[in-house]
Amino acid sequence: MTATQPDEPLDSVDLPETPPAPKHRWGFGAFLVVEAVLLASAAFVSVLLGPAPPGRPTPPRDVLIGTITPTVLAALVAVLFTVWRGNGPRLDLRLDWRWADVRLGLKLGVLGLVLTTVSAFVWTRAVGEHNATSAITALVEDQPMSVTSAIIMFCYLWLLGPICEEVIYRGLLWGAVERLQWGAEKWGRLAAFLLSTAVFAVSHLEPLRTTLLLVIAVPIGLARLFTGRLPAAIVAHQMNNFLPALALLLTTLGVPTL
Repeated sequence: MTATQPDEPLDSVDLPETPPAPKHRWGFGAFLVVEAVLLASAAFVSVLLGPAPPGRPTPPRDVLIGTITPTVLAALVAVLFTVWRGNGPRLDLRLDWRWADVRLGLKLGVLGLVLTTVSAFVWTRAVGEHNATSAITALVEDQPMSVTSAIIMFCYLWLLGPICEEVIYRGLLWGAVERLQWGAEKWGRLAAFLLSTAVFAVSHLEPLRTTLLLVIAVPIGLARLFTGRLPAAIVAHQMNNFLPALALLLTTLGVPTL
């Protein structure tokens, strides 16, 4: 009769690896289509709404439609690509939810807020306050909105906008880079981090603020890099956007801010 072997310590047992997600069939072409949808829809909405009457600011309704519609539409097209030529958004965009990712996202979001605040101060001193203003801030500056419009803009900038942008850049673009054969897996992740950070900054089409946007993008990209999943990057992005969105809300309501 064979003697019973003592239980082995848990850390000495080779646990089976979680099987990788099935490979998707979309790549850079999908990302380029999404970027084209983003730019084309922005141009179409601009033409559809028409220019503001001479001497009058753009109506708040037009600001909301022109700001929100292109990004949301582009993110929806990105999700459709994962359904059409992949395994769906949860697997392809790494949308698995874990509380540890949320905690890390909050920490990196706070870090991003600090970096953004310091960088924005230095950048404003370097290029002047007017040149450092974002495109959205320029639209709503000196133009009080209704309470409803201001709250919608605040919720978009704080919550919805980061989700859409992360789906496009740290989701679709990141997955397109990782799909390429880079040798070691870590090099694929690093390439995805570097490229998505650079493209995120450039794609805002604000040349003077590109350097500042790079600083903003780094902690967000690190959240995606460290966890391998998108929710951490979304939380970091939302955390980073909270104070600017709040300042914009107060400004549009005519409340003085520092």
